[in-house]
Amino acid sequence: MSQKKKILIRIGSLRHGGAEKVLITFLKNLPQDQYEIDLLLNLYSGKYLGEVPGWINIIYLNKGEMITTNRIQDIPEKAARVIYQNALKKFPNLLYKRKLKGKKYDIEFAAIHGMRDEILNSPLKSSKKIVWIHNDLAEVKEYTEAEIKKFFGFDKIMVISEKIKKLFLDLAENEIEKQKICKIYNPLDTEEILSKAEQSIDNYKFDPNVPTFISVGTVFPQKGFDRLLKVHKKLLEEGFKHKILIVGDGYDFENIKKLKTELNVDDTATMMGFTDNPYPYFKNADFYILSSRYEGFPTVLFEAITLKKKIIATEVSGVREMLNDGELGLIVENSEDGIYSGMKKALTKPEDFEKYTEKLKDYEMPFNLENSVQKIVSILDSM
Repeated sequence: MSQKKKILIRIGSLRHGGAEKVLITFLKNLPQDQYEIDLLLNLYSGKYLGEVPGWINIIYLNKGEMITTNRIQDIPEKAARVIYQNALKKFPNLLYKRKLKGKKYDIEFAAIHGMRDEILNSPLKSSKKIVWIHNDLAEVKEYTEAEIKKFFGFDKIMVISEKIKKLFLDLAENEIEKQKICKIYNPLDTEEILSKAEQSIDNYKFDPNVPTFISVGTVFPQKGFDRLLKVHKKLLEEGFKHKILIVGDGYDFENIKKLKTELNVDDTATMMGFTDNPYPYFKNADFYILSSRYEGFPTVLFEAITLKKKIIATEVSGVREMLNDGELGLIVENSEDGIYSGMKKALTKPEDFEKYTEKLKDYEMPFNLENSVQKIVSILDSM
């Protein structure tokens, strides 16, 4: 029997974001007889903690919920965490000696781009290093070309869309760097989505006479929920009856909730918060709307496609690729005006969306869970 590969995976926490969910789906489908995995979290918190397979060893730097506010009573705890985590980042030898008990890993894996420096500064010089990039870094302002080029310090750069792949290929300076880039679609369990969508809902009432637009995602400025609510208000003022349902949680939740009240749309727009099963809401809504300012590859659209929803999406990274250049859903300009034109079209000419429904009927996903996991496993095994 060959020895198991020892792998260290790093991520901030297991809160309810897309990258976290994808990591959990991947871990659940890994063959446990081949690997010994330590999952190192900066913060032991998040909705997906309970879903980590039992054979994976969880290690953490701090425990407790994420502190997203600046309340006086939270500041000492927040500061202590930052100081501790920064000290370990600055002196990685301490982390590897004490927390990781001097263990030698074959592979060190940054599950998100934000863990780049932690993995590249590892004192283990012989380990192979992998990063998984879920965002279009060209859209993230602190990532200059020079910053993005630092990712070539990894042995493998896994990207999740054609657009991100092109970004790295354009910055690669030689063939060796080009060979490091590998596109892998996010592992997505379509069977699980379809079965979960059948569950009943008791905390939200869908009105068959009023079209409902649903949007699901972490409540960050990136997701553009502020734009969505402003467009909602404008359409209501023009006499178009409809409802908005936002499913998700995040540090911007209170701001968006406040905006909803300020716009006086509390009766027609609902913020559901986080649910571990958003799929029955997807299923019952009339339209799925992606109002994002930027994305890497919005996996949520594949969920909407799996559930055969009528889709309106701003033109962000991954959308053209996922919606087959607009064959499977309406792609609108990435602006408030774009969102407005898409929603207005849905409300005035719903019949225009039938062509997408027809296309989706027999649509086969360009990948499946098994292929994605297999591709990542083959990378791990080749290192």
